[in-house]
Amino acid sequence: MLARNPDSWRRLLGEESWPRKTWVRALRTLGELAPKGLYARALIIIIAPIVLLESVVAFTFMERHWNQVTRKLSEGIARDMAAIVDLYEQSTTKDDIAQLIDIGQNRFGLSVAVLPAGNLPTPQPKPFFDLLDRALSDEIRTNVKRPFWIDTVGQSRHVEIRIKLDRAILRFVAQRGQAYASNSHIFLIWMVGTSVVLLTVAILFLRNQIRPVLRLAEAADAFGKGRPVPPEFRPRGAREVRQAAQAFLEMRERIRQHVEQRTTMLAGVSHDLRTVLTRFKLELALLRESPQITALKSDVNEMQHMLEDYLAFAKGDGGEEAAPTDVSELLSEVQEETEHLGNPIEVRVRQDKTALVLPLKRQAFKRAVTNLVTNAMRFGDTVIVRAAADEAWLRIEVDDDGPGIPAAERDNVFRPFYRLDHARNQDAGNSGLGLAIARDIVRGHGGDIALGVSSMGGLRASIRVPL
Repeated sequence: MLARNPDSWRRLLGEESWPRKTWVRALRTLGELAPKGLYARALIIIIAPIVLLESVVAFTFMERHWNQVTRKLSEGIARDMAAIVDLYEQSTTKDDIAQLIDIGQNRFGLSVAVLPAGNLPTPQPKPFFDLLDRALSDEIRTNVKRPFWIDTVGQSRHVEIRIKLDRAILRFVAQRGQAYASNSHIFLIWMVGTSVVLLTVAILFLRNQIRPVLRLAEAADAFGKGRPVPPEFRPRGAREVRQAAQAFLEMRERIRQHVEQRTTMLAGVSHDLRTVLTRFKLELALLRESPQITALKSDVNEMQHMLEDYLAFAKGDGGEEAAPTDVSELLSEVQEETEHLGNPIEVRVRQDKTALVLPLKRQAFKRAVTNLVTNAMRFGDTVIVRAAADEAWLRIEVDDDGPGIPAAERDNVFRPFYRLDHARNQDAGNSGLGLAIARDIVRGHGGDIALGVSSMGGLRASIRVPL
């Protein structure tokens, strides 16, 4: 029935099953906790097998070698004590006991003492790692077969055993090394020491291998933000990293050549078209004023503005190099150059004690801000420009009290030649490229432009550029 009904299997093993949800949640948690950097992940790839190998070797050594050696040594001491116990029970004089103590000291390496008969001491607490205690106790039970008391904790270098007999208590003291594989720490030290050496070499090697990747990322990030690539950047590192760096340099050169060719072509087109428009204006200036001439002059001016917008959009930043730019001065220039369009704008710059300076393509960025300001002045009576910087971003906000733009249309207005069919598009001479040009320039700096609602109820255009 289940085989013919896949839905039954889904209900049985699907997302409704809480074990599966638990595993998925655990895997997601591990994914979030896992390091994101290549350097850390590479270290884990190297360290994890080493730790796993050491754990397996240590477990095998502890379980087989250490355990077996300890049990063999404990068995030998237990047999020696059993022999001394048998000889003591057969002894009748003090000379026999003294000879027995001498045999234990010189032949077996055991310190033997005869204590008066009585009860054994209370059992001592077992150590956390009680391999010796367990092994020696098992062997005494097997070989001596008498009540005993053992202390493997009190004296770190000795082991004390007491055997209860009918007429006395025999006290044995042995070196810990006689019953315990005490040289095991040498193996552990060598294992840990070699691991540290291997990890140190791996860390140093990985650091040298990751550095070229980081430099390539920095160069690509700088190029994407329109900033010059660090002069010391060149292909380094492993063969694959060198290939990637070389491919980046070739791509950057091709993009530069393309931009230069496009800029040269647009300069020629701009010059030729402006020459024609200039002739139109001169010819119209020689004609007598009339409604037809006035309308024609208006069309020529409109054509010139549209031509400027088309060329600006096609040109982009024009291959301009980024340079340190004072944002306060740039906004002041925008304020002065746009005052003739209508009501004066208000500029508010929040900065610390130092000036707000960052690498920008000055003319291109100025044009982007000017486009936003003129757009706000065209549809609003009050325009406020705010600028501030945090640890990572420069933010410039242009607020107006105009009709605003619906939320569903805020992404569409950045499309070239897109026009709205409401109050914010009453100017028929608008080419529909102002916002597209502004976003293209800002994105060329590694940032973006977003539209929202201003505090005055109109439109807010927010520029965000990385510092």
